[in-house]
Amino acid sequence: MWLNCDLGESYGAWKMPVDSAIMPLIDQANIACGFHAGDPVTLQQSLAEAIKNKLSLGAHPSYPDREGFGRRSMAMSNPEIIAALQYQISALSGMATVQGGQITYVKPHGALYNDMMQQRHLREAVFEAVGSFGHHQLSLMVQAHPDYEQLQQEARQYNVDLMFEAFADRRYTDEGYLVSRNCADAVLSYDDAIAQTQRLINEGIIVTQNHRKLKLKVDTLCVHGDTAGAVAMAKTIRQQIITNAEG
Repeated sequence: MWLNCDLGESYGAWKMPVDSAIMPLIDQANIACGFHAGDPVTLQQSLAEAIKNKLSLGAHPSYPDREGFGRRSMAMSNPEIIAALQYQISALSGMATVQGGQITYVKPHGALYNDMMQQRHLREAVFEAVGSFGHHQLSLMVQAHPDYEQLQQEARQYNVDLMFEAFADRRYTDEGYLVSRNCADAVLSYDDAIAQTQRLINEGIIVTQNHRKLKLKVDTLCVHGDTAGAVAMAKTIRQQIITNAEG
C-alpha cells in the first residue's frame, strides 16, 4: 500500500509549511496545477523536491476556484471540464519534463473529486480528459468505494486505469463518500486517523459516521498537508505500512 499527499499548494505569500518535511515519508506527490493553488515557482520547487525524493508524480487539477481553494462546486459543461483538465495536466507535465520527471497519474482536487464520485457525467468528463493523454498512459486516482467494480468498468471505456485511494484523516458517510468539510466532524483527530488507517491497512475497512463498516479496495492512503499534525501522522502511517508488509 502506498502513501500520498496533496502538495504544491502554496501561492504567493500564502505558504503550506509541510511539503519538504512530508515528502521523505510518502510515495506519491499530488501536485497542484495552479487553478486552486500553486504559483509557477511553487510548482517548480515542488516538482524538484518530489523528483529528488524519487516520488511518483501526479497532477492535482481542480475547478477554476482559487478563491475557494477548489472546495466549491462549479457548474461547468463536460467540454469545459475536459479542457480545464487538459490545460492543467499539460502545464504540470511540461514543467516536470523540463526537470527530468514525468507525470504518471492524475488525482482531481476538492469539490471536483467529490462531485465526480457522485455524478457519472462528471466522471465521464474526467475519464475522457485523462484518457486523452493516451501516449502517456496516465492512471487516475479516485476514492476507494464499495462500488469500485462499476467505476473500473466505466473507466475501461476510456482506456483509463484506476488507483483507489482512502483517506487517513477524513470521516466517511454510510454511503462510502466523504463527510462534507462543512460538518464539524469531517476531519478526524490524530488518534482517530491513526485508528482508521490501522483498520484500512490490516482489514481493508472503514467505520462510517454512523458506525457502519464498509469494505474497500485500497491501493493508496492520503494524508492532507493542511491537516493538523500531518507530518507526525505520515510518520506513524508509514511505520504502520512497513509493519504490515513485514508481518
